[in-house]
Amino acid sequence: MYVDDAVALVPSMPGRRVLLGVAGAPAAGKSTLARSLVDGVNARLGADTAVHVPMDGFHLSNVQLDRLGLRDRKGAPETFDVDGYVHLLRRLRATQGRTVYAPDFDRALDEPVAAGIAVPADARLVVTEGNYLADDGPGWHEVRDLLDELWFLETERAVREERLLVRHVTGGRTEDEARAFIEASERPNALRVEATRSAATRVLRLSDGTR
Repeated sequence: MYVDDAVALVPSMPGRRVLLGVAGAPAAGKSTLARSLVDGVNARLGADTAVHVPMDGFHLSNVQLDRLGLRDRKGAPETFDVDGYVHLLRRLRATQGRTVYAPDFDRALDEPVAAGIAVPADARLVVTEGNYLADDGPGWHEVRDLLDELWFLETERAVREERLLVRHVTGGRTEDEARAFIEASERPNALRVEATRSAATRVLRLSDGTR
């Protein structure tokens, strides 16, 4: 789904690169959509034509969150290295002729992993996804102008929060702890993200179980 639209964005000329952003509230299904787009583009146009670079690689480490007193707000805008993310997007737009390395996020560890993703020099489409790609807060307001297109993935709140509950319980929280975290952090974050919908190029609504 939507692979045709992603293929249409890929530049025909070597040496050019397009950045496609996918925004949406927590657990809307952004990562699954991004991976399916990348896999679909590469199946049609060749390996490494497209690469998935999630914003989640710029989560602050748990050590830094503890130092800042933000561990219980993990996932909020202030718990990311937005300047690092913006710098990476600029490098991806400007760098040609060599590989660019980007951080990834390990959900099992609940930590970012440095240089976990390689963007080959000849990659022509980068699909990046995250909550705050359309946000107008400090630092975040620079992201939108670095993207060629921004899609917003809209998913019903009940569906998202059920996914979040499973995610947090699987990650080690009790069900009560997970529900409390969703109410205190994930839900306010989602409301902030949903308020940025109008800044997107297009709004997608999936009903196929995308996670």
